[in-house]
Amino acid sequence: MRLKAIAASCAAMVLCASNAAYAQQAAAPDSGDTGWILTASAFVLLMTLPGLGLFYGGLVRARNALSVLMHCFAIACAVSLLWAVVGYSLVFGAGSGWIGGFDMAFLANLGVVREGLTIPETAFALFQMTFAAITPALIVGAFVERVRFGWVMGFSILWTLIVYIPVARWIWGGGWLAADFGTLDFAGGIVVHTTAGVAALIIAVLLGPRTGFNKTLMLPHSPALTMVGAGLLWVGWYGFNGGSALSASDDAASAILNTHFAASAAALVWIAIESWRIGKPTSVGLVTGAIAGLATVTPAAGFIGPVGAILLGVSGGTACFVAVQIVKQQMKIDDSLDVFAVHGVGGMLGSLLLPFCVLPILGGPGYGEGASLVNQLGAQGLGIIVTVIWTGIGTLVAALAVGMLWPMRVDEEAEREGLDIASHGERGWELD
Repeated sequence: MRLKAIAASCAAMVLCASNAAYAQQAAAPDSGDTGWILTASAFVLLMTLPGLGLFYGGLVRARNALSVLMHCFAIACAVSLLWAVVGYSLVFGAGSGWIGGFDMAFLANLGVVREGLTIPETAFALFQMTFAAITPALIVGAFVERVRFGWVMGFSILWTLIVYIPVARWIWGGGWLAADFGTLDFAGGIVVHTTAGVAALIIAVLLGPRTGFNKTLMLPHSPALTMVGAGLLWVGWYGFNGGSALSASDDAASAILNTHFAASAAALVWIAIESWRIGKPTSVGLVTGAIAGLATVTPAAGFIGPVGAILLGVSGGTACFVAVQIVKQQMKIDDSLDVFAVHGVGGMLGSLLLPFCVLPILGGPGYGEGASLVNQLGAQGLGIIVTVIWTGIGTLVAALAVGMLWPMRVDEEAEREGLDIASHGERGWELD
């Protein structure tokens, strides 16, 4: 299948729903496709609960591990309800190229079968909900060990409304970036990883570093727990990328294969660089590299072949490793768990390299009539630039607005005692 045909399928079936009303179709849903999307939805939720919580929880000090799990769990609950009330309607409902309307508020007026697909609209809404839930949860890694729980909740809800929902509309909901310029994002390199990464960097700057940052060692309390969480994320990513084909098809299988190859390549590249730099490969480096590869391949997973996926993994592992050093060592920004360097840089890099990876020489489908590498590269660049600017402005607005009600940062005593006790009155693990 040529890229033009894939893009058209993506526009109609995966990413870019029509702005017209979603009419109820007479045809019955395909049971195989429906079963796969329901399974993929469970996989993506597994990424947040418990995958991301365990991955992040193992990387912090023991006295803060429970607070990280609390953040991920509570954010998933709040954003899921927001999605039901207005989120789905604002992204996929009738409206303009900028934002949808309220015709599907509270998930009303859903069709039996989603127009252009073979699955129930309820299944589609469920699948998209899991993406909305994990995106603000990814930002948690930037502000662990020093942030107030109330602020986290208020920020996550407001940020989803003013950043995630508009960007998802522009690219996945038939909005102007996809419809007018052809920006592609198969499973969230721009919508999920770029928005979360940019927001993470801004919040890290606003909050300031943890006490002792770059002066004392802040070792992960449980690298083993982090590896378990990363394993759950990797498996869940099969649903994240494979489910974005929205059918139990060759496209889904290809996306899953590409996802796996990219993660494997990036993980090995990361520990190879570690071995060269510090003399030893680490477990945290291995899984961080894998996540970098997964983030990098996400925007392109359904459009490329295995060669392109491996190249994205190698590129993502290398670039994200360098980005971690720049952010923490040179810029001295305490993006505590490297959200920007891994998710943000990986998502943007994969989105920019997508036009090259679809070339036949790299095993891709090539470009159809009227499409070209230069045009697609311009569309990808525009999507990234617009998203970065919008995310930057929206994040500042959300963070400062919520900060007027709840201070962003805990006091020094609470930070020293740990957020598990200070914020929640519980202890999840033994002290460091």
